[in-house]
Amino acid sequence: MTANPDPVSPYKLASLLLQYPTDVLFDGLDQLDAAAAGVSPRSSRDAFIRFLRWLRASPPTEVAQHYVETFDLRRRCALYLTYFRYGDTRKRGMSMLAFKTAYRTAGFIPSDDELPDYLPMVLDFAALTGRGESMLRAHRADLELLCRALDGTATPYAHLLHAVCAQLPRLGRRDVALVERAWTDGPPKEDVGLEPFAPPDYLTGAGARR
Repeated sequence: MTANPDPVSPYKLASLLLQYPTDVLFDGLDQLDAAAAGVSPRSSRDAFIRFLRWLRASPPTEVAQHYVETFDLRRRCALYLTYFRYGDTRKRGMSMLAFKTAYRTAGFIPSDDELPDYLPMVLDFAALTGRGESMLRAHRADLELLCRALDGTATPYAHLLHAVCAQLPRLGRRDVALVERAWTDGPPKEDVGLEPFAPPDYLTGAGARR
């Protein structure tokens, strides 16, 4: 008798699906469907399934183009978790230092190709340790801001943020107020003399995905 495989963490599943769609992703759709079927709670599982149905029904080239248009060309939809609330300011730098410290303390070695608040990387961390999930809880408001921005574009990628948020506690009053204020104001402008924290070609379309 063959043992059932261990369930895939919903955070790992979200991390995989929120990265640029390559041929490997489409080749693994059957495994991704199976992983989504084992997710709980139901609201999270259904959100993953809705996204995967769209992914399966869409030509890979169209998905890739949609991904770039959604995440690379819209500031409010940036996948850098602290960007919406802090923009390119010193406060964001302090927040990212907290990410680096958490990774180092847990022995997690992040990719040098991305900033420490890159959501798929944070989700990978959460899939490995409770410290990572605590980080997501601490940035619940930031996730809500991204979720709201994606909802506003009617992109299927919004399903993935709903799936992640369903794994976490609902917003408290303080976070609700923070979200409303940040949503109204938008990302802060750069501090004078501060180097941007995002890659130079990010949000300009110059950094074409490969």
